[in-house]
Amino acid sequence: MRATFSHLQREKPKHSRTFPKMDKVGFLTIHLILKLLIVNLLFLHSQIAISEAMPYETDCPLYIGSRPLGMGNAYVGLVDGAEAGFWNPAGLIQDQGVRIFVYGKLLDRKENVLDSKSVAFCYRDTALFWGNKIAFRLKNNDTQDYNYYSLAQKLNSYIAFGLSAKFKRRHPSDHYQFFGYKTDYDIGVLVKPDVDSSFGVLVQKLDGKEHIINAVTFGSSHRFNERALSVFDINILHNNNLSFEFHLGWEYIIRDQLMLRIGLANKTPTAGIGIKISNFQFDYATINRLSFLSAQVKL
Repeated sequence: MRATFSHLQREKPKHSRTFPKMDKVGFLTIHLILKLLIVNLLFLHSQIAISEAMPYETDCPLYIGSRPLGMGNAYVGLVDGAEAGFWNPAGLIQDQGVRIFVYGKLLDRKENVLDSKSVAFCYRDTALFWGNKIAFRLKNNDTQDYNYYSLAQKLNSYIAFGLSAKFKRRHPSDHYQFFGYKTDYDIGVLVKPDVDSSFGVLVQKLDGKEHIINAVTFGSSHRFNERALSVFDINILHNNNLSFEFHLGWEYIIRDQLMLRIGLANKTPTAGIGIKISNFQFDYATINRLSFLSAQVKL
């Protein structure tokens, strides 16, 4: 059970709510309508300019974690794992204790390699996070390396807020860099009106981009039953012009230890599988013939 939101159980809470609960049928209707709209925008001709997928070597959350990747890189409204600090720092308050996460590209590691790792800690209403995302063996032997430091706080029974400072580290360097020479930020909000549904918003300043805000992502998740989960994100990119990216996915639990996933990451299909053993979880995902593996453990 997610401790910080533990009052959101399937049984009706005995205490009064801080604000009215969203009608579950109404939420489900909105969720389905928006998802149908996204599918139409993905597959039908549209006037909206769809940008190319953001590369994984930038300080955007795409491609971090095999579970989100297997569900089409849609995770801003769910963020219930140890990789939450990369995606939406507000989600860090969903699980008490210490969690450790590692992730990397499999097989062809001669070029365009992506690795990441993180440690998340949550106690009561406050969570802390450190993460590192590094992409190396890129074109021109470039290395993109970012350290994340995040803080999350529960504001009330249903809303959490999170902030990440992202430091780009210099390469090559003759010493370990706790911070870096350039700083950007992520600001996240997570709203969980009931145990089955959640909304997320992520506001970002991205490395190498103009303006104070370069990307805003709206995410949503809904669990239809104990086995079926649906997620989607709408990403609005802003530099000189506005463009949009759409990400949606599904997860189905075959057994308590086995999960299957499919998704669409801005028109690109993804797939994945997850295995949970005690406090360990292992996830595999594939996109564009690339394979990624992640593991996390709760201490």
